Amino acid sequence: MKIHEYQAKQLFRDAGIPVPEGILAKTPEEAAAAYKQLGGAIAVVKAQVHAGGRGKGTIKGAEQRGVELVKSAEDAARVAGALLGGDLVTIQTGPEGQTVKQVLVEAGCDIARELYLGIVVDRGYGKPVLMVSTEGGMDIEKVAHETPHLIHTAPFDPNFGLQSYQSRKLAWKLGLEGAAAKAADKFFRAICKLFVDCDCSLAEINPLVVTGAGELMALDGKINFDDNALFRHPKLVELRDTAEEDANELRAGEAGLSYVQLEGNIGCLVNGAGLAMSTMDIVKLHGGEPANFLDVGGGANKDQVTEAFRILLGDPNCKAVLVNIFGGIMQCTTIANAVLAAYKEVGFNVPLVVRLEGTEVEEGRKILAESGVDIINAEGLTDAAKKVVEAANAA
Repeated sequence: MKIHEYQAKQLFRDAGIPVPEGILAKTPEEAAAAYKQLGGAIAVVKAQVHAGGRGKGTIKGAEQRGVELVKSAEDAARVAGALLGGDLVTIQTGPEGQTVKQVLVEAGCDIARELYLGIVVDRGYGKPVLMVSTEGGMDIEKVAHETPHLIHTAPFDPNFGLQSYQSRKLAWKLGLEGAAAKAADKFFRAICKLFVDCDCSLAEINPLVVTGAGELMALDGKINFDDNALFRHPKLVELRDTAEEDANELRAGEAGLSYVQLEGNIGCLVNGAGLAMSTMDIVKLHGGEPANFLDVGGGANKDQVTEAFRILLGDPNCKAVLVNIFGGIMQCTTIANAVLAAYKEVGFNVPLVVRLEGTEVEEGRKILAESGVDIINAEGLTDAAKKVVEAANAA
């Protein structure tokens, strides 16, 4: 689950992490009033969407950037007016962009230096890892690719948090001294605690700034949460903005399905995330483009499979569907009957390729073969991939 920058910064405030004063605005008039309330000579108007790269992004069909410095209430109203209701296109939104429905008007800051900070769970360490870099304000992926030696890391035990010796070492690598080094120790340990306490999957501040007074301040804020842990955090669930999420992904989640919309034309219905990844890989290997990642899980029932087909076939770009099931926990007869039930309720308006393996596979194949439904049976994953790509290309 993602949240907006202004929501992330409120969590930072609650955790004792310094952030600039900011006010949310949903109209140009509210933005002008926010500028006056902040009382400074300069402020920043920032589009609030679930996407990175807002500062370099622009409103579709205009030159308005997603983040702009303003020096008057009139400026704040003008920028907010240009952003609100527009579609902001960034490196993370795709060409369609995301509609801006609110902006954050934030007080200016005395910036001496810009740094980068991020926390992720590293599978290699089996722990969260704090990452910092002197290259604040830049895309961290570019830094990692071109100058990886400028990224410094510290894995920490979630039960004990980041230790002071680790934060001091990172501060030294960032060239922080005196008051700034002391501020870094407190800042780094506080955000690591927040990461663990809120079951985050990502926490990022870019840029993390050092002020002229030697204090550290989060000039930006991005937090993602582990969906599987949200049952522990009802207050965090209230921060969810479903308008920022893909409608099909929401619909799938409500049905207990794992779904990610992609840009291809071959729908993939699979049980198991690993098998889903392998399926997409082999579809691409044979010249196809997956339209989605759809994992029905190990215990899918008729209703879930039917809903999965509704979602897949509701995508106008979907020209063929590959059902790739390995019956380990699930029986192939169950999925075969579920496919036929889905056919009766939904109807298949595109070619359907089915590959079954595992428990009761012969019985499952027999059910499909004797059903009279136009289904393309496949023997093995390679055969399935070739057939579905051929079917999609011919559609």
